[in-house]
Amino acid sequence: MSESPFQTEPNPRDQAPQFVLPLVVRMEKAEPPARTDALETAARAVLVLLSDERALGDGEWAQAVRDWQDARIRKVVRRARGAEWRRAGALPGITVTGKAAEVRVFPPVPLDGWPKDLAKLQVSGTDLDDPEPSAPADPGVPVLWMSPEVEMSAGKAMAQAGHGAQLAWWELSDEERAAWREAGFPLAVRTAEPQRWRELTTSGLPLVRDAGFTEIAPGSCTVVADHPALRTR
Repeated sequence: MSESPFQTEPNPRDQAPQFVLPLVVRMEKAEPPARTDALETAARAVLVLLSDERALGDGEWAQAVRDWQDARIRKVVRRARGAEWRRAGALPGITVTGKAAEVRVFPPVPLDGWPKDLAKLQVSGTDLDDPEPSAPADPGVPVLWMSPEVEMSAGKAMAQAGHGAQLAWWELSDEERAAWREAGFPLAVRTAEPQRWRELTTSGLPLVRDAGFTEIAPGSCTVVADHPALRTR
């Protein structure tokens, strides 16, 4: 990709038809997932879709993925439970499971062309917590570092984690992508300490700058994708 779609300045991507990648997180009342688990599962779901044979070459989702990637990269996370989740599961897509979180990712759809069973799902209300602090990420595991300076709902943060994973994916070679996929897309999502965040944002690693469509100011730096294969470039 010659230029990042994650920027606020006008660019030719704005003239293309706009698509969105829908993600739905399962949010049962009795057992909502932990926030970090949901973020990590959403990021993996994006990678699983990008690497799926249906999204590549002449696969059935490939044209939709190309159209989506040619425009602004938008992801929207909605929540579902019970019958809503079962209806979402009947639509073409992929369900990815984390420690307890479940996220279903769907092929991109036109910005104003959501399937009705997804369009009726709520965006707001995806407020999740971590019952205990996350342990340090295992050495050698790619880390999506979240900004300590920007407050986001869980749904917004899930979309941003997905952006970070996608930027890392684009930067990797075919061999590095294959290795990550074969390993099951291990990754961790952590919030950086302020000093570490300042270092990361000037490190040359992939950086997400939000377009400001929802919740946060345009140009806000939200995620740095720290994949070991990208640190020596």
